[in-house]
Amino acid sequence: MTMPGQTISGWGGYPRLVDATVFSPLSQSGCRDILSQAACVIPRGMGRSYGDSATADRVLQTTCLDHFVEFDPQTGLLTAEAGMTLREILKLIVPHGWFLPVTPGTSLVTVGGAIASDVHGKNHHVSGTFSQHVVSMTMMLGSGEVVTTSSTQLPDLFHATCGGMGLTGLILSATLRLIPVTSAMITQTTIKAGSLEEVCESFEAHAQSTYSVAWIDCLATGRRMGRSVLMLGEHFDGGGLEQPARDPVRVPFHTPACLLNRMTMRAFNAAYFAKASDNTTNVELLSYFYPLDALDGWNKLYGKAGFMQYQFVLPKTDGVKNMRTILTLIAQSGLGSFLSVLKAFGLANQNLLSFPIAGYTLTLDFKMSASAIELLQRLDDVVAGMGGRIYLTKDALMRESTFKATYPNWVQFEELRHKYGAVGRFCSKQSKRLGLA
Repeated sequence: MTMPGQTISGWGGYPRLVDATVFSPLSQSGCRDILSQAACVIPRGMGRSYGDSATADRVLQTTCLDHFVEFDPQTGLLTAEAGMTLREILKLIVPHGWFLPVTPGTSLVTVGGAIASDVHGKNHHVSGTFSQHVVSMTMMLGSGEVVTTSSTQLPDLFHATCGGMGLTGLILSATLRLIPVTSAMITQTTIKAGSLEEVCESFEAHAQSTYSVAWIDCLATGRRMGRSVLMLGEHFDGGGLEQPARDPVRVPFHTPACLLNRMTMRAFNAAYFAKASDNTTNVELLSYFYPLDALDGWNKLYGKAGFMQYQFVLPKTDGVKNMRTILTLIAQSGLGSFLSVLKAFGLANQNLLSFPIAGYTLTLDFKMSASAIELLQRLDDVVAGMGGRIYLTKDALMRESTFKATYPNWVQFEELRHKYGAVGRFCSKQSKRLGLA
C-alpha cells in the first residue's frame, strides 16, 4: 500500500515533513518491489526516534513485518521480524522466564529500530548495547538481494548496520539471545544524592549493580547542582512471571506549552527530590523499565510545537567536571528540562556509528523554541570540544562538521554503504543534513 501526501515527524514532533510518500509493504517481496521503484527510502518502525532519522520524502514502513519466526523457551533464542515491537516480544517471553538482555526506556520500538539505533538501557555498564546480543539478522540490500549477517558472517555489514540508522539496508528479521529471569519483578534500591559529584560517586560505588539510572535536577544551582535520585535494579527471585495487564492513560490532546515553564519545572523538581527517600522495594518489571509507556501520547504534553530530546555522552576523564560545566550553561540559559536522566556507560563496541563510549550520558527534554535551538547548538560545540558526542536517534539539529568530528568512523561507514549498494537507495533527512551520501 502506498500513501502519498503524508505528514510525518519523529516522536518529538520537530521537524515535521509534509507531503511524504509512505510505503507499507505486506511482505518481503513487497519490500523488494519498493526498493526497485523508489529512488531513496528510509525504513521506519514505530516512529519513536525523536528527530528526523526516520523521516524522508519516501518512507518504507516496516510495522507490517511483525511476525514471530521462532522461539525456543529452553535456550532463550528468539527470531522475530524487524517490525515486531519489544512490547509484543515481552508478552511472549516473560511468562516463559526470559527477558530482553538490553532494553531502552520504551517497549514501543521495533526490533529493526532497536538494531538501527543500537539502543542502550540502564545496564550498558555491564551488558553493552542491544546489538551485542543479536546472534544474526537477515537484511535486504539496495539491490533487493537478501543476506544473513552477524559478527562472524559479513561482519563489516553487521557492524555498519548496528547503529547505522537504517542507512545500510532493510533489516528483515533478527535472532536475539535472551536472559533468564524468575520473576516479573525488579528489586529497586533508591539512593538520594545531594549533588552531581555525589551521584557520580554512587554510580561508581554500585558499578556491579545490574541496572542503574538517575533522575537529575538540571535546574538546581550551587552546591545542589546535579542533585539526583539514583535507582538501582536487580531481577527479583520470586513473585511469579505474570505481568499485570494495564491500559495506558491516554493524553487526548496537546496541552498548552506554557504549562511547562521554569517555575513549574522547578516546583516539580523540588517536590520530587523532597519526596524521594533511601529505600529498597520490589516494583513491577514494566514500570521500572518503561514508566512513560503508562502515558499514551506523552509527547503531547509539550504542546503542538513539539520538543527536542537531547542526549550526549562525555568521556569519564574529567566527565564530572565537564558535566557540571554543561549544567551551568543550561541553568544560565533560563531554560529547563522537564525530564533529565543520567546514566553511566561502559566501553564502546565495534559498531561504526554506535553512540555509547565509557563515561556519563545525560538526556534532556526541551520544549520547542528558538531559544532551545540556540542552546542545543551551543551545547553541540561544547560537547564536541570535551570529546563527547550526541546520540543520533535523538538528534534534530547537529551540524555536519560536528557529526564528522565526533563520529570518526563515518568515512568507513560510507565506504561500506558504497560496497553494499546502499548509497542512493537509503537516506533520511538526518543523513542528508549530516553530509552522508
